[in-house]
Amino acid sequence: MVHYGIPILYTLFVWWFSTGVIMFLDGLPRKTFPYSIAAAAVLYGLALWGIAASSHDMTVFGAYCTFTCGLIIWGFNEITFLMGYVTGPRTTPCPPDCKGWRHFVHAVEAILYHELGIVVSAVLVCWASWGEPNQVGTWTFMILWLMRLSTKLNIFLGVPNLAEEFLPDHLAYMKGYFRKRPMNWLFPFTVTASTVIAAVLAVQASELSATDPHQAAGLTFVVTLMSLAILEHWFLVMPMSVVPLWRWGLKSREWFRSLGPRRAGARRDRADRAAATDDTRGEGVGRGVVVEMAPVKVEKTRLAHRIPRTGGGTTLSLSLDGGPDDLTLRPRPASAAAPPRG
Repeated sequence: MVHYGIPILYTLFVWWFSTGVIMFLDGLPRKTFPYSIAAAAVLYGLALWGIAASSHDMTVFGAYCTFTCGLIIWGFNEITFLMGYVTGPRTTPCPPDCKGWRHFVHAVEAILYHELGIVVSAVLVCWASWGEPNQVGTWTFMILWLMRLSTKLNIFLGVPNLAEEFLPDHLAYMKGYFRKRPMNWLFPFTVTASTVIAAVLAVQASELSATDPHQAAGLTFVVTLMSLAILEHWFLVMPMSVVPLWRWGLKSREWFRSLGPRRAGARRDRADRAAATDDTRGEGVGRGVVVEMAPVKVEKTRLAHRIPRTGGGTTLSLSLDGGPDDLTLRPRPASAAAPPRG
């Protein structure tokens, strides 16, 4: 049980957890992508070194080490693709009237650089473990490559469940190369062939459990990965979704989508406050900006002017108190008037 149970549980956990981490990082703001790619590149180099250093180790630990390194190398190719750094020369959806061979060529152009990157990684993995007895890392990478290629072909030819929820927004144009159909001619062949291979490897692993624990653990890793890939194929045609398995990894997209309008509103509020501050300082005058002037308290003044009337009578007194509207005419006695000028 130790030779099978622990490798199976380890494979299930690493497969589930690493997939969720990649989804979570891919859902973060794009300004974080360079840091994620840089960290993945460091792990990529360490994984290649790990395969080269452990490919001669025929212990169970050596099998765990090379298996983990193979997964890390594969994960680097996946994260560079999902973040849009290594995709293909075509970054637009296929025209609606495109079909047949032309449609297939356009689909290949959309992922061409990604597939070439996988080829380069496969060459590096084979080179790192060339001629060594421990080939678990190479088996891991090759199984992931072949099964993922089968998944891509089946999605291109048409399946009921396209798993579009896992595709990030910046790669939404690739949905034009997916096709929704009840079934395609390739699916039965790929599932049958992979199931037969997985069964043969499982039998070999059971036979080697007593004599060669290293090979038994390595084959158990490979069989578990193939079984998971076969299960993923069945999810493409079954009326159920695998999204709940990685709901936690997709949370980052929901968080930052919900924060988007709030951040935009906060930016607008900060801009309005900055504009108001500039206006009160007199900045922006002459640039089409409405300047809001603070009210100024004007002290009231009192002005008086006497107009003598010749011939006696009353004298008109003009009084200005606080403004031009405050004009009053007040009669004054003749005795108070100034004497007439001769």
